[in-house]
Amino acid sequence: MKEKVKKIKDHLKDGTLKKMMLQTRWIYQYAKRYWKAMILYTVLGLIGTAVSLIASLISKDLVDIITGHQTGELLRTFAAMIGFSIANVLVSQASGYASAYVSMKVDAEIKNEIFAKMLVTDWESLTAYHTGDLVTRWSSDASNISNGILNWIPNLIIYTVRFISALAIVVYYDPTFAVFALLGIPFSALMSKPLLRRMKNNNQRSAAMNAKLYGFNQESFSNIQTIKAFDMIPFYIRRLKNLQSEYIGMRLDFQKMSMVTSVLMSVIGFAVSYSCYGWGIYRVWSGAITYGTMTMFLSMSGTLTGAVNSLVGLVPTAISLTISAGRLMDIVEMPQEDFRQDDEVRQFQMNYRETGIGLCMEHFTYAYENGTSVFEDASLEAHPHEIVALVGPSGEGKTTMLRLILSLLRPQSGSAYVCAGADGSRIEMTASTRKLFSYVPQGNTMFSGTIAENMRNVKPDATEEEIIEALKLACAWEFVEKLPAGIESVVKERGGGFSEGQAQRLSIARALLRKSPILLLDEATSALDVATERKVLKNIMTDTYPRTCIVTTHRPTVLNICSRVYAIRDRRCQVLGKDEIEQMLHDF
Repeated sequence: MKEKVKKIKDHLKDGTLKKMMLQTRWIYQYAKRYWKAMILYTVLGLIGTAVSLIASLISKDLVDIITGHQTGELLRTFAAMIGFSIANVLVSQASGYASAYVSMKVDAEIKNEIFAKMLVTDWESLTAYHTGDLVTRWSSDASNISNGILNWIPNLIIYTVRFISALAIVVYYDPTFAVFALLGIPFSALMSKPLLRRMKNNNQRSAAMNAKLYGFNQESFSNIQTIKAFDMIPFYIRRLKNLQSEYIGMRLDFQKMSMVTSVLMSVIGFAVSYSCYGWGIYRVWSGAITYGTMTMFLSMSGTLTGAVNSLVGLVPTAISLTISAGRLMDIVEMPQEDFRQDDEVRQFQMNYRETGIGLCMEHFTYAYENGTSVFEDASLEAHPHEIVALVGPSGEGKTTMLRLILSLLRPQSGSAYVCAGADGSRIEMTASTRKLFSYVPQGNTMFSGTIAENMRNVKPDATEEEIIEALKLACAWEFVEKLPAGIESVVKERGGGFSEGQAQRLSIARALLRKSPILLLDEATSALDVATERKVLKNIMTDTYPRTCIVTTHRPTVLNICSRVYAIRDRRCQVLGKDEIEQMLHDF
């Protein structure tokens, strides 16, 4: 007893019980939405229990009629037994179908909601997790929650009612038999304790290992070209074998404990069953009960043992649920992005559609979570019909600047807003202001599908003419029109089937098609030759749409067509003069 009290105190000290309560409340917010489905599942389960118990009673009467211990109509009783057996099968199948239907529906709804929450989670916080871990949490843990919501409480009710009903019938016919039928319960509960203690730790290790394996596979297949190019195939095969060995070792460790527990519980089950048989034979021999009653007792003994084991099994299920809830809470309860200005931003865009929208960032400071300072008291501005360039060595903060502009990162101090009109109207930059931006990041950002589908990802109602016009502005139409299927040509994963330069031009065309007031190009022309790069930027400049364009680049060859050039130096943004630009062109 003292040991149990000590364990409870330890759990309270380390916050385990408190965490489990919080996780349970988090699950409840989803469970209460599906109370109708839970009631349906419970009712079907209770009907199945009732039909099964009635079938056992009819079976008793049938045996007693055959052995002459009871009078009655044999055919009618036999027909009733068959009827209830068929009913039991039908109810079981109906319950299974309803459970599968509701479970899939609930699973889809919960995954959809969690997916939506993940997408609006603060981006910087989210980057702390590996993609494989995020996918595992969203898929496996969300499914565990949805299945648990539908099954746990209904099963608790069903198994409890099944146990009480079966026990009541046994006690009614022969209380002494109930003692033998219940002998296995303390042993079952006792033997399950070691398994339950290991369950929580195993589930946590298993979830982490699954995420690790998924992440490894996802990264390997995504970077298979690099793996081949560096001849790293043997190395990656060894890494996979090591991960698999680690996973197998973890699973076998738990399986050994489970196996020992299962063997012991089976031995106890056999002992209880044979004790029931022996006692039943004795009671029949002594004339205390009939053959039919003995048959029913044996059936009820199995029902009682099964109900108890099922109730005990709900404990590890509950532990698994709280672990999954905790893993999902880690993600969905991170800071959420601010979209409260959506309506205001839409109206702002409508008001200044004809004149364009710019941006201004004043005296802002930003440092990474690890404390590395990127900007201190930096300022930058860009206005419609301008191309503003950001230059500087790699790692100086050009991409970070664009992420600040997109509100993917938040500065620790300073102001940042979009602005328009002679009256100086402006709105603070938040997640809502992303509606005003088109963004072409570094690397290949094309999705699998056709060129047209990629284009319509950003503008679903785009006509073929609009798509072609955007492709022309990005100098992409010159190769797209030569393809057999034109804009219906297939783009493979990560832009496969196209060169880096072609994929970049397609990405730029997609951004232009959206016709956002502000266009951000992050090294988006790095794979283009100088002539094509200048042509694309000139097309953007001469386009009648009042667009503000900000580009980051390592190459100074296009700087003389930019309205303004900022160099990121000493954690500030310094405007370069003509002489400095000319010197950069000369040095390049």
